[in-house]
Amino acid sequence: MSPTLFMFYSTFLLSISGLTLHRTHLLSALLCLEGMMLAMFLAMSVLTKQTETTSYFSLPMFLLTFSACEASTGLSLMVATTRTHNTDHLKALNLLQC
Repeated sequence: MSPTLFMFYSTFLLSISGLTLHRTHLLSALLCLEGMMLAMFLAMSVLTKQTETTSYFSLPMFLLTFSACEASTGLSLMVATTRTHNTDHLKALNLLQC
């Protein structure tokens, strides 16, 4: 296994473990999701650079665009829940309540 591939796998797995183990605040969950998206973006960028195929050059940019949209949506949800519930703790949020 190459060191670059090991770095991408370890970054992605650290983000997943952070998401599963440290779910107290909504902001930390969003940061872990951003870490996973960044690891996938870097892996796709290196993959398209190594293979040098022209059909995959736009794929990392689409992923980066969706990552930015996901981040803005997550931050707006965090602001909305903080205003309504006065906290960003995930345990304080009841998803079944209207």
